Formats: sequence, structure tokens, C-alpha cells
Amino acid sequence: MYLDVRNATKTYGSFTALDQVSMSLDEGEFVCLLGPSGCGKTTLLRLIAGLTRPDSGQIMLKGKDVSMVPTRKRGFGIVFQSYSLFPDMTIAQNVGYGLKIRGGDAQSVRRRVDHLLEMIKLPHIADSYPGQLSGGQQQRVALARAIAVDPEVLLLDEPLSALDAKVRTDLRTEIHSLQRELRLPTLMVTHDQEEALALADKIICMNAGKVVQAGSPEDLYLRPNTRFVADFMGISNLIAPDRLRLVAPELLAGQPRETGRQHLACIRPEQIALSRDAEGPARITAVEFLGNLRRIRLESPAGDLVAEVSGRIDLAPGERVRLEIAPEDCSWVEDDTSGVAA
Repeated sequence: MYLDVRNATKTYGSFTALDQVSMSLDEGEFVCLLGPSGCGKTTLLRLIAGLTRPDSGQIMLKGKDVSMVPTRKRGFGIVFQSYSLFPDMTIAQNVGYGLKIRGGDAQSVRRRVDHLLEMIKLPHIADSYPGQLSGGQQQRVALARAIAVDPEVLLLDEPLSALDAKVRTDLRTEIHSLQRELRLPTLMVTHDQEEALALADKIICMNAGKVVQAGSPEDLYLRPNTRFVADFMGISNLIAPDRLRLVAPELLAGQPRETGRQHLACIRPEQIALSRDAEGPARITAVEFLGNLRRIRLESPAGDLVAEVSGRIDLAPGERVRLEIAPEDCSWVEDDTSGVAA
């Protein structure tokens, strides 16, 4: 592995921020650390960056243990939520700062800065100051500064969370394009599921200081292992077997046979097809228009359910419907309710 964290533990008094956490990042890979506030994802990023030291465990970079190596000697680029630009330096000076302190000559630094400003689509602001830029522009500059020195790994700590929705989406696309173009190993902390799904080659979902599931975006969304992951990775209908029997008994054939563990059926809203049926087991309670889809809320013997349908529908609140769910669209998750963070 290019970057390999092995059994990292970090405590603060009686609080365990990280509990035997292991993860890996391959060369050229984009990995997102995803989880709720307080789950340990930022602590893990700080350990990797060298801003915090682990109580135990190892951080390996290309086969070398860098756990005790100072931040400045790890060769990582870091972009924080707060842009942390030098307010009294021009944009060109900000982007070229790391190159300058490494002894780069003025001409080569300027060439590199000009190239990076072109890459982030801001070539015209070289002589501006941070205070003259929008939040999105400042974050682009912070990104250019981080990659100017050809870092071993790019670390992003919720870099988009302070931006409004439109700017966040646009900048997310630019980050993805830059990372793909440079093939730069990138680790990003986020609590935004959509952000992680759109950007990551691999998502590491964390809760209560532990990794609860790691895999591709498709794995975590379509094949979550636990109730926590299913709930955190978007909307899901989670149904106990005895209640599933009342609306879709044919799905019980896929139920795990493990003893001693409670499992729930997990069905995503878009995996439920609806058809009008006066004798159907579910009743529509609300239809919400969300632009590209309609979210339909249902009352059923299995509890309240949610379906999502693209395009127009001719169903209305009060009507009864039949549910159609393909067996392959029903996954089963372990009910880990007692381990979910507040």
C-alpha cells in the first residue's frame, strides 16, 4: 500500500477518539473518510498529517514508518476548511510560498504558479489579495498552494463545507478533475454523503472512533453491512423480518441464516416500484416534488416507508398501492442500533 495506517489508537483522557483504526490509500486513489461529527475522521487525518501523534499504531508511507516524523518532513499537502491564506501576500505569493521556502528560483516558481493558476481557472488573479476573492476562489487558491510542491499525499479536511451549495458542487467537480489529472493520492474528510459518493474511489465510513465499513461508493450505498451505514449513506427503508412478511414476503428468502444477530431488510427508495391497487398493503400519505424526482411517503403494515420515482406520476395521497421490489434490490444489514453515535 502507498499509505497504510495500522491499528492507530488515540485517546484524550477517558475519551477514545480512535480505537485500533486501520485503513489504506493506494497510489492515485481518492479516499473519503466519512462519518458524523465526533466519529474520529478528523483525528485520523491529523494523525496522518503529523499534527497529532498516535498513542499506538503505525502510519506507513511507501513502506516507511512515519508515525514520529514531523509534519514538515512528511511531504504532505493539506487544505483546511478555513482557507488559511496569508492575507498580506498576493495570490501568486501564496501559491508559490512552499516553493520559495524550499529554495526555488524566482523564475521557476513563477512558471509553476502560473501553471497552477491556469489549472484552477484563475490566471487573472495572480496580483490580487485573498480579501478580494470569494470563498470559492480562496479555496481554489488553497488547493493550488497545497499541490504546488508535488506532495506525496493531498489531505483535505472538509474543504467545501463553508461554501454555498452551487459553489460547493462546482468546486467538487474541479477537485475531482484535478486529482484525476495529477493522479495524486488524496484523502478527504467529509460528513457529506453526496460529496463522498461523487468523489471517492473508496469510502471509509467511521463511527465512534472505529471503521465500520470500507469499500467503493456502490458497496456502501447498495450493500451496507450495518444499520448505521445504511442510515448514514442516504435514505433507506429498514424493515424487520416479521414486518417485511406483511408487505413483501417473497423477499424473506434472502434473509441471512446467522443465529444470534438481528438483521433488517434494507431497501432504497428508488428500488420500490408502485402500482395503484385498491387492495394494496400501503397507502400514500404525501407526494413531495423534488425537481428530478418525486418522493412518495407511504403508510404500511411494515411501518412508514419512502419511495422515489423519476418523472411524472398519476398517484395521489390517500390512494392504496402495491409494492414491487426485486429480490436483488433487497440487502440485509446487521441491526447495530446500540452502537450508533448520538
